[in-house]
Amino acid sequence: MSSFASHLRFIVNQDGAVILDIPRNQMVTLNATGGYIWDKLQRGKAVEEIVRELSMETNTDPHIVERDVDAFLEQLMSKHLLHD
Repeated sequence: MSSFASHLRFIVNQDGAVILDIPRNQMVTLNATGGYIWDKLQRGKAVEEIVRELSMETNTDPHIVERDVDAFLEQLMSKHLLHD
């Protein structure tokens, strides 16, 4: 499971999320789906559970959701917002 970088500050609402990376002086904005995933991770949900819930809520094939969530998490890791 991935964990959040300790130096981040963020706010999540129904429109998405804004993440402030203080040491890097960067701000990252997420759309509603990205904010949904970020919020669920922050609440300690497992990626598999997030994929399942998102697939059911959007009526989308779980394999497609899993691929997209994995790609999203890779992007967050590449920006140093999540750690393995």
